[in-house]
Amino acid sequence: MTDTITFDDFTKVDLRVGTIIEVLDFPKARNPSYQLTIDFGALGIKKSSAQITSLYKKEDLLHRQIVAVVNFPKKQIANFMSECLVVGAVNKKDVMLLKPEEPVKNGSSVN
Repeated sequence: MTDTITFDDFTKVDLRVGTIIEVLDFPKARNPSYQLTIDFGALGIKKSSAQITSLYKKEDLLHRQIVAVVNFPKKQIANFMSECLVVGAVNKKDVMLLKPEEPVKNGSSVN
């Protein structure tokens, strides 16, 4: 477990649901990754780099809803600017993406 945070700390994390609308290989990444383009509805389109190639094929990710942190600062990864952080559960060394059980509106908040 990591350091304990307050509820106020938690409320600062903006978790939203979005739909992946484009998946590209990311050969310049240090570890095998994809470049994802994600539609967050009224929040707009954001890009993210994700090390999820071991469990997911590009075609399986397209049109899939995911959960991401949308209020982190942008981060340069190789020649790519990541604008959000897709979240998942780690099983051994693989990341399994978190998603809603049923489709929801893009941009919906996660509470």
